[in-house]
Amino acid sequence: MRDLIIRNGTIVDGTGGEPFVGDIAIDGDRIVQVGQVDGPARREIDASGLIVTPGWVDIHTHYDGQATWDALLAPSSWHGVTTAIMGNCGVGFAPVRPDAHQFLIELMEGVEDIPGAALAEGIDWTWESFPQYLDALEAKPRAIDVGAQVPHGAVRAYVLGDRCNTDYVPDAGEIAQMAALVREGVAAGALGFSTSRTLLHKDKQGVHVPGTFAGSDEMLALGLAMKGLQHGVFELVSDHLGDDDEWQWVKAFAHQTGLPVTLVATSAGAYEGDKMYNIAEEARAQGMDIRPQIAGRPTGILHGLTSSFHVFAAHPTYRREIAHLDLEEKLAAMARPEIRAALLGEESAMRSGAMAKGAQELLFHVFPLGETPDYEPDREASVAGLAEAAGVAPLAMMYDLLLRDGGRELFYQPLGAYGSYNFDFFRRNMEHPNVLFGLSDGGAHCGVIADAGMPSFILTHWARDRTKGEKFPLEFLVRKLTSDTARAYGLHDRGQLKPGLLADLNLIDFEGLRLHRPEAINDLPAGGRRLVQRVDGYRYTIKSGQVTFRDGQSTGALPGSLVRGGREAVILQAAE
Repeated sequence: MRDLIIRNGTIVDGTGGEPFVGDIAIDGDRIVQVGQVDGPARREIDASGLIVTPGWVDIHTHYDGQATWDALLAPSSWHGVTTAIMGNCGVGFAPVRPDAHQFLIELMEGVEDIPGAALAEGIDWTWESFPQYLDALEAKPRAIDVGAQVPHGAVRAYVLGDRCNTDYVPDAGEIAQMAALVREGVAAGALGFSTSRTLLHKDKQGVHVPGTFAGSDEMLALGLAMKGLQHGVFELVSDHLGDDDEWQWVKAFAHQTGLPVTLVATSAGAYEGDKMYNIAEEARAQGMDIRPQIAGRPTGILHGLTSSFHVFAAHPTYRREIAHLDLEEKLAAMARPEIRAALLGEESAMRSGAMAKGAQELLFHVFPLGETPDYEPDREASVAGLAEAAGVAPLAMMYDLLLRDGGRELFYQPLGAYGSYNFDFFRRNMEHPNVLFGLSDGGAHCGVIADAGMPSFILTHWARDRTKGEKFPLEFLVRKLTSDTARAYGLHDRGQLKPGLLADLNLIDFEGLRLHRPEAINDLPAGGRRLVQRVDGYRYTIKSGQVTFRDGQSTGALPGSLVRGGREAVILQAAE
């Protein structure tokens, strides 16, 4: 008798093959049969009318702190993610000296916009070394599996102390110490090493993160620390992808180790023309396992009274009289004619970032989301476009829309590659065989971004709802969200619905799959606020053979744990 049989589902198995109707039998935490399954089971689920997929393997999250206190790891778990990889962008919480906890908190707060007070209250710091951090993660049951990477920022801070984010150049001995820490962490089960070399990433004090300006000798040495191991991904977040100096040591690492590299572009130029595509194509042509990451849409800054930013946030009157108020008080204040007149008559004190081009130009790329978000909108749907049609000033339109729906309306500002008001750039790059789906940033950017539902968006938009161009076959997207991401990190025991692999599955009402408008909730430690996005349509999520979510609600089952690279993951030969 089987433990669980899922019957009559439309199976999209993660291989990229055609969907088919069939059954799946599960014993313990493993799939044991796929196709027509005869005989009884202790439990059966009728999946008629549902698609059955592997659980999503999300390779770019920031649950490094949250994983130590939160068993559910929502919102990613709400969206069918059954494996989340963290330690991205060179930030994390190990290794750490006892007197450096606050530095790493402020580093994470600055780079990933996770409230420092929540991290300080939530993290118990029972570790110093990276292996000890892995042990702490492994000791806590949770609804999904997590995997970790060794972060460059923490390694530099551990060896260099206060000099880690200055222009100090480490000597050969210090580089060797850092390399030893990287190898120690990866050998203990970290899935790889990550670094950030973008000017966008700064700590809470506005200082560029450790490693931003590290020399090629340091970068290559830290990467080569993984040489000879059977696993280990080098993740590089950079403004300089494709530049000669950086590209040379990245290729040297790939050639000398045979280990994979995943690249995250942060410069605007990478999202124009064919630069990212060409990097992927050169790597593929030369047989190198170098894979750029791309999201299913541009990263979206969310404006609103419940987020951390909107175009009036830096106006003197707003800062002085409104910013400190709760939502109801903000609405009451902004409804007063004299406040409205003052805010519309002032200029923002912000002259950089989102406001660099001024509010009037910006508002042609800011879109109200409404209850059913459209993430590929037309110019006419922008705040400025709506203002043109109504014959009013863009800022006046923005002001009135901010107060809509009790002040809970949010506005989507796509960053990069949206000048043409379509996602053709993303489609071209998403279909390249060397490009990985990533950048959901689950657990991060609590005040202005809510992209942890990226897998749900990819499914709904790219397989079902897109009207501005070609879609993708459902089986292609499922493979990219499961098998491709799992294999990129050496996790060959998951990502496909095959006998012998982990029973990580989603049973989805595909036609009923719907993303809601993001909302602000205060459920982090110390009452910390975050933006989350809920979803309808996930009928069941199954992790290691146990139903963890039913119709979006946790069942209380916590079969998830830590995935250790090269040790805990069962390496099986899966079908190509």
